[in-house]
Amino acid sequence: MKRLVLIALVVMGAGLASAQSKMAHLNSQEIMEAMPSYKEAVAKLQNFEKEGYTELQAMKSEFDAAVQVYSQKVQSGNLSPVLQQIEEEKLGKKEQALMERQQSLQQEMQTYSNELNAPILDKVEKAVKIVSERNKYDYVFDVSTLMIHNGPDITKEVIAEIAKLESAAATTPK
Repeated sequence: MKRLVLIALVVMGAGLASAQSKMAHLNSQEIMEAMPSYKEAVAKLQNFEKEGYTELQAMKSEFDAAVQVYSQKVQSGNLSPVLQQIEEEKLGKKEQALMERQQSLQQEMQTYSNELNAPILDKVEKAVKIVSERNKYDYVFDVSTLMIHNGPDITKEVIAEIAKLESAAATTPK
């Protein structure tokens, strides 16, 4: 019973606190897709991924060819047990190198993605802060995290602010 009363008090207190707070929401995906810098980052990341995929395909083709040569040698009976073991070790090393490169490329993709996204996320955060301070919002939520989103949608305002920030950044000499 005490627990139920405590929960009711917490819920009522939260309701009173939110009544005093000014809230808004936005659509971060829509904001990102409206940013030229985001589109450029996505294109760079896709190009990097394509180059990595091409590299892995070449390594896989080389490995597959080595397996085929090994299979032909085994079928023809031209390999002694020692030579067969040596060939199998070579194939194992090639396969290991392929798997290591694949893992390395995944890590490189993540690092490059973080590098490309950091300035974009900084601009979004700065724009949201500017808009929320201008309109005196205490909280701004992304619609992807909300089930119900009553209140003003500031997505367009944030997009306009980001356009100003990107325009200012483009005219500022580096």
